Amino acid sequence: MQLQTIQQKIYEVRTQKVMLDFDLADMYEVENRALKQAVKRNLDRFPDDFMFQLTKDEWQELITNCDKLPEGVKFSPATPFAFTEQGVAMLSSVLKSKKALQVNIAIMRAFVFIRQYALSHKDLTDKLKELETKYDKQFKDIYEAINYLLQKDQQEAEQKERQQIGFKNSKEK
Repeated sequence: MQLQTIQQKIYEVRTQKVMLDFDLADMYEVENRALKQAVKRNLDRFPDDFMFQLTKDEWQELITNCDKLPEGVKFSPATPFAFTEQGVAMLSSVLKSKKALQVNIAIMRAFVFIRQYALSHKDLTDKLKELETKYDKQFKDIYEAINYLLQKDQQEAEQKERQQIGFKNSKEK
C-alpha cells in the first residue's frame, strides 16, 4: 500500500492525527459495519486515546473542510469512529486477517513518516528563526551604517551648494 495513499486518509481531529473507520474498513477490505462490530465487541481494547466517535459538529466540520472524503459516507446518519495511531495498531489484534496485518504495518510507517516530517519541519523552522534573530541585529547595524553614510554624503553636498558668507577671495568668484 502506498504511503501517499495512506497519508491522504489521515485527518486532524481534536488536535490528533486520526484515521476514520470507513477508510480503514476499505483498506482492510472488510465492511465498515463489520469493523465497527469488531471494535464494539472489544471496547476495552480501545480507550479514549486510542479511538473516539466524532460528534455531529466535528463530522460536519470535517465534511465541510475536506474534499477527499468519499461521497457515500458524507450522508451517513452515523458519525464515524476516529482511530489514533495506537488505535490503528490495536485494530490489527481485533481484525486478525493477513491483510489487516499488512495494512497495519503500512499505516504505522505512514504515521512514523508524518511524525518525522513534522519534527524535521519544526527543527528547520526553529533554526530559521534563530538565524533571523541572529542576523537581524547585524543587518540592522549595516542598514544604520549605510543610512549614516548616505546622510553624510547628502550633508556634504548641501554644504558645497551653500553660498559662502564673509570675505571672498577674488580668485574664488
